[in-house]
Amino acid sequence: MTRALRLRLLAGAAAFACLPSLAEAQTGAPPQPDAQPTAGGLVPGSLYIEADNAGRIGDVVSATGESERVFARYGDLVLIGRSITFDIAQGIGTADGEVELTDPEGNRVFASHLELDEDLRAGVAVDFATHLANGASLMAATAVRRSENVNELNYALFTPCPICDAEGNPREPSLSIQAEKVIQDEELRAVLYRNAVFKLGGVPVFWLPAFAHPDPTVERASGLLVPTVNYDDGRGLSVETPYLQVVSPSEDWLISPQFNTRVLPFLNLQWRRRFADGIIVLRGGATYARNFGDFDLDGDGDAESNVDFGDRTSRSYFLGYGRFDPAGPWRWGFTAERTSDKTLFDRYDIRDPYADNGLYYGDQRRLISQIYAERQTERSYLSVAAFTIQSLRVSRFDPVTPALNEFEDDDALPLVAPLVDVRWEPEAAVLGGRLRLRGSAVSLYRERFFGSPVLRPEVIPTGPTVGLPGVDSRRVTGQVDWRRAFIAPAGIRYEAFFDGRVDVYSVDDLPPVLGLENETITRERATVGLDFSYPLIRRLADGADLIVEPMGQFSVSTDPDLDPRIPNEDAETIELDESSLFRVDRFPGYDLMEGGIRLTAGVRTTIRWNQGRSASFFVGRSMRDAEQDGFRVPIPDDPSRLYDPTGFASQTSDWVVQGEFKPSDRIRGWGHATVDGSGDLRRAEAAIDGRWGRRNLATVSYILDRSNPLDGSLNRNYEFVQLAAQQFVYGNWGVTVAGIADLERDLITRSEVGLLFDDDCFRIEVGYRRDNTRVRPTGPSDGVFFRLNLATFGGSGYGSNGLR
Repeated sequence: MTRALRLRLLAGAAAFACLPSLAEAQTGAPPQPDAQPTAGGLVPGSLYIEADNAGRIGDVVSATGESERVFARYGDLVLIGRSITFDIAQGIGTADGEVELTDPEGNRVFASHLELDEDLRAGVAVDFATHLANGASLMAATAVRRSENVNELNYALFTPCPICDAEGNPREPSLSIQAEKVIQDEELRAVLYRNAVFKLGGVPVFWLPAFAHPDPTVERASGLLVPTVNYDDGRGLSVETPYLQVVSPSEDWLISPQFNTRVLPFLNLQWRRRFADGIIVLRGGATYARNFGDFDLDGDGDAESNVDFGDRTSRSYFLGYGRFDPAGPWRWGFTAERTSDKTLFDRYDIRDPYADNGLYYGDQRRLISQIYAERQTERSYLSVAAFTIQSLRVSRFDPVTPALNEFEDDDALPLVAPLVDVRWEPEAAVLGGRLRLRGSAVSLYRERFFGSPVLRPEVIPTGPTVGLPGVDSRRVTGQVDWRRAFIAPAGIRYEAFFDGRVDVYSVDDLPPVLGLENETITRERATVGLDFSYPLIRRLADGADLIVEPMGQFSVSTDPDLDPRIPNEDAETIELDESSLFRVDRFPGYDLMEGGIRLTAGVRTTIRWNQGRSASFFVGRSMRDAEQDGFRVPIPDDPSRLYDPTGFASQTSDWVVQGEFKPSDRIRGWGHATVDGSGDLRRAEAAIDGRWGRRNLATVSYILDRSNPLDGSLNRNYEFVQLAAQQFVYGNWGVTVAGIADLERDLITRSEVGLLFDDDCFRIEVGYRRDNTRVRPTGPSDGVFFRLNLATFGGSGYGSNGLR
């Protein structure tokens, strides 16, 4: 067969595949009244035909169509063509002219000539084309079914991309594989190629004498995944080549070695197993190499770039988790996360090392190992957990090179065992309102001493602390919460509440400043109060609504008794926003609590107009009868001075300003800020997302923290702007940009600029990346990145949703 004829046949197959389906528009004949119909509406052995001309001789039925194609249904099969012949006794059929076959699973086969075997499957086809369930297409000049499991296609073309345009005309797929012969082995669930030519936009770019990939209907199959290629100043050119080994539908291995031109290879492994009621994922990596980065080897104050340092040793990490949710109210799980080097993830670009997989999570640059169990019903909740933390955070940045940064001491972080939380609500109302009982218990143990902000200023030693043991503490809390709502005739909503709480602390190994060591402390607090709100709604022109809702809270509490001997383990930071401003306990944990007389007021204004567009704005503030100096802590760079990181120490809290807007379905944004009494921002966050055209988009976000009033090496104030955007310039071609700017240090910490191609079939990004973070041990890094995601073949990532 000549090349011109092969191309003509393939083009004919594509044209047939783009024909509209008549099967979706036809209905089967009604079943016989005395027979059980099949899923297609026919009794077994019967044939339904719609045609201009039809006839029957014995068991052979013939039909032709002139104005319309012949429509035939036999069992669960639908066959369409210009002429059709059926041997009902043998179950053999032949069709010619714009043939289309649809099976019960919805798979569609197109051909100019089609012969069905005794199993009513395509035995021989000319101008063969088929659409697979995931949108991929397979076409061939001829196709023959060699056996029950093997299909042979000659001069074939496979593509995961659309082959028809919006008008139904054939189009050149952006990615395809053309081969002299293709074998589709249903038992192996694989597609095998001989003399395979890879094409981008119809242009040949690569040739292989033999090639294979899983059948597109396979959810997961063993084989190589798309590699990850990038360049890093520390590792040089880096290529990670993942290989997936499927053990069973519920178990697989991922072997992903990373090869580098400047340092030794790094091997990553992952094992996943799905159970009837849960999943376990274990991953890790290892190498045997020297450290590398920017080191000041000769002590002249200048770091030498990208050098190996120290003896060779084993360097590794382990990240695992399990979640089990059997039938019933109980569920449980675990995480196990550890690394041998504080900067291992940064040096080798390990993917997603800080994922949240358990009941508790260790936030960015902290690893958590935990075991937990939960029990939840409609009226109760119980959780029991224990965990330890490994920190990868920098405690002091080295002025010469990030390779010599000092990190947090893991022995100064607590071991938490156990942590118990319980809640229960009776089904019936109590005094006409909702009653909730809560309980909490925790034990924390430290190996080494840790001062502010955990310990209060009154018990922190003024002299050296080397050799002092860490403070251990245990707490048991019981709490009663009752609320009842009322609505006045004028529409004002009132909610009366009572909150009672008792804490019992046992604290060991306190510093000997006050002659204390082991103490048992009891404290209690009772609060009564009233929440009130008055929503006012007005209909504006053009169907818009304006809602103004003043709200407030008045509460009276007993003295909170902030005993300085109680460590502050769980209430160091507070996110003051619209929701937390009106809580009785605005601190996230139990160790700090408020008391006295408090008045909180705010107002929310919302406007809504057509098609879900809206904008809202809130401003509020809280006032108390007296200052609360117990909320102040030492300034890290000057421990003799105190400051208020929470905004609650003064008689008036920070102003809370919050808003969001959505003027269209393509633009949305939100902002939140706390402003102190002098009008200065303490904390702020804002973000805006925008879309234009069909795929152009951008996101800009801003975050600021100005809570520390004194500059110094331990000051953790920050100010960042982050940008990510993509803009298509011509067709499927576009550009991408991403970056993070540290406005505190006037530095672009991370940036990317890339060229993008993206269509319905695959996405490719190629560009330049610079990493200038202070924690990166190899210093500023410049390199080229390459990202590829292919339909059907997968991408440069690897998820867990393939397990059943």
